[in-house]
Amino acid sequence: MRAPGAGSASVASLVLLWLLGLPWTWSTAAALGVYVGGGGWRFLRIVCKTARRDLFGLSVLIRVRLELRRHQRARHTIPQIFQAVVQRQPERLALVDAGSGACWTFAQLDAYSNAVANLFRRLGFAPGDVVAIFMEGRPEFVGLWLGLAKAGVEAALLNVNLRREPLAFCLGTSGAKALVFGGELAAAVAEMSGELGKSLVKFCSGDVGPDGVFPDTQLLDPLLKETSTAPLAQPPGKGMDDRLFYIYTSGTTGLPKAAIIVHSRYYRIAAFGHYSYSMQAADVLYDCLPLYHSAGNIMGVGQCLIYGLTVVLRKKFSASRFWDDCVKYNCTVVQYIGEICRYLLKQPVREAEGRHRVRLAVGNGLRPSIWEEFTERFGVRQIGEFYGATECNCSIANMDGKVGSCGFNSRILPHVYPIRLVKVNEDTMELLRDAQGLCIPCQTGEPGLLVGQINQQDPLRRFDGYISESATSKKIAHSVFRKGDSAYLSGDVLVMDELGYMYFRDRSGDTFRWRGENVSTTEVEGVLSRLLGQTDVAVYGVAVPGVEGKAGMAAIADPHGRLSPNALYEELQKVLAPYARPIFLRLLPQVDTTGTFKIQKTRLQHEGFDPRQTSDRLFFLDLKQGHYLPLDQGVYTRICSGAFAL
Repeated sequence: MRAPGAGSASVASLVLLWLLGLPWTWSTAAALGVYVGGGGWRFLRIVCKTARRDLFGLSVLIRVRLELRRHQRARHTIPQIFQAVVQRQPERLALVDAGSGACWTFAQLDAYSNAVANLFRRLGFAPGDVVAIFMEGRPEFVGLWLGLAKAGVEAALLNVNLRREPLAFCLGTSGAKALVFGGELAAAVAEMSGELGKSLVKFCSGDVGPDGVFPDTQLLDPLLKETSTAPLAQPPGKGMDDRLFYIYTSGTTGLPKAAIIVHSRYYRIAAFGHYSYSMQAADVLYDCLPLYHSAGNIMGVGQCLIYGLTVVLRKKFSASRFWDDCVKYNCTVVQYIGEICRYLLKQPVREAEGRHRVRLAVGNGLRPSIWEEFTERFGVRQIGEFYGATECNCSIANMDGKVGSCGFNSRILPHVYPIRLVKVNEDTMELLRDAQGLCIPCQTGEPGLLVGQINQQDPLRRFDGYISESATSKKIAHSVFRKGDSAYLSGDVLVMDELGYMYFRDRSGDTFRWRGENVSTTEVEGVLSRLLGQTDVAVYGVAVPGVEGKAGMAAIADPHGRLSPNALYEELQKVLAPYARPIFLRLLPQVDTTGTFKIQKTRLQHEGFDPRQTSDRLFFLDLKQGHYLPLDQGVYTRICSGAFAL
């Protein structure tokens, strides 16, 4: 990139002319001419175009690193950092529930979380124990995990869309000694009550409904009202590198994995968002994303706990209420995923669009095709698009509004933040290596797997992995940058342009993104195959024109033509979350496999759901009607034109 040949030649000419006795000004001018003539002008062009961006990014990196080191040396934790915010502004609004209208000040959030800490300490829970939280997003959700952290207890944050087997699996793998669930999810807990261990302590928070609670469940709210709201007399001896909570993320290995979130990771994610997009203490952030995910709970709520911003929560995104909420609560920052932006654009123009004070939208997945339309229609001056999986060590951010980019890596100082795109076999995602056994870096414009060099002593580069050690080891490769090193494998394919801007290309492996959720094809295949008597099934994502992410499609072996799509759908509603249910079905005589009996998906993905590509029976899930329709050319045309809600 730096044109090393031109650089060496220019240095040699400088030395030679100086030895010949020419003035240094003449020597320097001649050397510069050799450098530029030899191709060095490209590097100078990159410097001129990216220096300002890179210097700002470097300042953010240095600031976050210094803050993290200070907190590490002082043995601070997220609860202790929050405590300093409470002392500074106890009566300022911390959290607002847009659904109920409830407003919590920092003092109230502190008191509630103290009660949680005292209660669970009194009940015998010790530092390192795990308590699962299964409730919709509201202030109590934040107060619960924060209070548990004050007692050194680690929360496992369960996805509220999970049901039965996946839910029981996540609860079991967490090693939780207790489950706190919202009254709104009591039915989901009842469905899997037979699979819960008898030793699991259960608490219900909020309204319990007309049916009451199970005999072995305690009501949490009355217990908290009777508990002291004073800080714990003996806080646990935790630090920034200790575990805070677990977030479940679907990956290429099948069922959801519990990603380990340590205190420093929580701080790092929130801090990078705060400084990258110049958020201020006076900002009000609108957060309608799930709190069991890192975007909503760390990037969003983290601005409240660490920097003292007011955060407005809504448990579920509503396109019709979005701008009304922003106007009502004077929001200046909003969070999004790509789907949210598309849904907002599909709404009819309303008065609130022109009355809001939102200056910044932070998130990921905003399609380049609607990026400028979104900013122009809604008057949002800055888009803070970023890339970063919950557990990754190679997050990047678009700090200067480059349309379509999810972030950058400096071309001037690439080693300051050691991430890289490396070549892989696109079919198998196997790393390609050179003669020395090292991974091969991608050239400009060449798609590659994003990797980040691991250094467990550096809070910006550490990889804490998952509860499952085998799942952790699968995300680590060795001898990537240099012999003997270790690097995190993101599982995502990106492309970098000449100036270092990166663009998301696709999520590799057995995962695709739909409705803001990662869908594990391995998990869905296992459920379908079991329901159909171990029939061969291939599940994959297919692109739908004008729709963010990829819709699920299942190719099912049905040699005798006996499968009833709608009977299958009735069963799927019982065992799969809504986002994981296939939108398209393809019934075919047999599913192709490799010599080692692995399902082949490449051809199926290429043919997609176009009836012109196959004579197999195709079906489309009409979400409005709640059943599968035969997918002929007419239905295909309507899908592509956006006539169906997806």
